[in-house]
Amino acid sequence: MGYIGYIAAALCGYFLGSIPTGYLVGRLKGIDIRAVGSGNIGATNVFRTLGKTAGLFVMLADAAKGLAACWGAGRLGASLDQAAPASLEIYMIVGGVAAILGHNYTCWLRFKGGKGIATSAGVLLALFPKALAAAFVVWLLVFALSRYVSLASICAALVLPVAAWAFRASPTLVGVAVGLSALAIFKHRANIQRLRAGTEHRIGRAAADKTTP
Repeated sequence: MGYIGYIAAALCGYFLGSIPTGYLVGRLKGIDIRAVGSGNIGATNVFRTLGKTAGLFVMLADAAKGLAACWGAGRLGASLDQAAPASLEIYMIVGGVAAILGHNYTCWLRFKGGKGIATSAGVLLALFPKALAAAFVVWLLVFALSRYVSLASICAALVLPVAAWAFRASPTLVGVAVGLSALAIFKHRANIQRLRAGTEHRIGRAAADKTTP
């Protein structure tokens, strides 16, 4: 089996994911998003510091990166390994995971990026939309009850592998769900500490700590 397709899918997926949407939107407004709010380039910090319109745009653009990496980079990889191709699903996974890593560790900002939640949602939309829908319902419920974006994201991440298994995704996709869940929780480790300390920021409420990603 050739590896050209895997390499192409990974590289294209990474560079798609590495586009620092939040940083670029901030620059258009004359602001370095890394120097305000939490310093994170993701949609949540953009929402808090630049407003709802900018935050929604960044969230959708980041999700589009993940979706494009799966469908575009994945298909590119499959087309290059025609001699001994794997299933399209494998190339889509490679492109999608690479996009999430590109967002989280973008080469354009010294390998410091966001938490990958929106980009992961785009990848999941392409790979297993039913599991994404279940995780999103959990996100909405937890956020509505707590007003913590971070807690909602962590709970959604925990539900994702269970949902993938419950909806009978392939073993490979269940494994991917486990990996994405672990990565999302790892990226929220500082938020977990603040949640335990009671200093995490709540959307729509005053907070003792204004430095939340």
